[in-house]
Amino acid sequence: MIRSLKPHELEVYLPLRQALWPGADDPSEVMAQLAHPERFQILVAEEEGRLVGWAEVSLRDYAEGCETSPVGFLEGWYVAPTHRRRGIGRRLVEAAEDWARAKGCIEMASDTELHNTSSQLAHTRLGYQEVERLVCFRKSL
Repeated sequence: MIRSLKPHELEVYLPLRQALWPGADDPSEVMAQLAHPERFQILVAEEEGRLVGWAEVSLRDYAEGCETSPVGFLEGWYVAPTHRRRGIGRRLVEAAEDWARAKGCIEMASDTELHNTSSQLAHTRLGYQEVERLVCFRKSL
């Protein structure tokens, strides 16, 4: 079952989120998203009373390769390894797209790191087209 995350599930959700984004252990970030349902949605996949996956989606004013605003943006999605290859990720992404569509979006965007070829393949299989590659820089001051 795909549904919205409930605030009282934060304790269970954070470890799943950290599986994709190590160090993303600040509950205030997730609480801020939950406090603004007009701009953010956190969807979870539940099986037999356990959370086994999630997708975070937002509205962005701009996304690379898109021509409209706002744009639905798939910020991240994850399915526990024991539950992969069963269509859960696809259903999470479809629910994220439905949410963006309901918010008036006619485009959906996402991104992944250059080395994450499995994510690139998953995006392609879900109908996403690569539109740009970035190389990011930093300098200590």
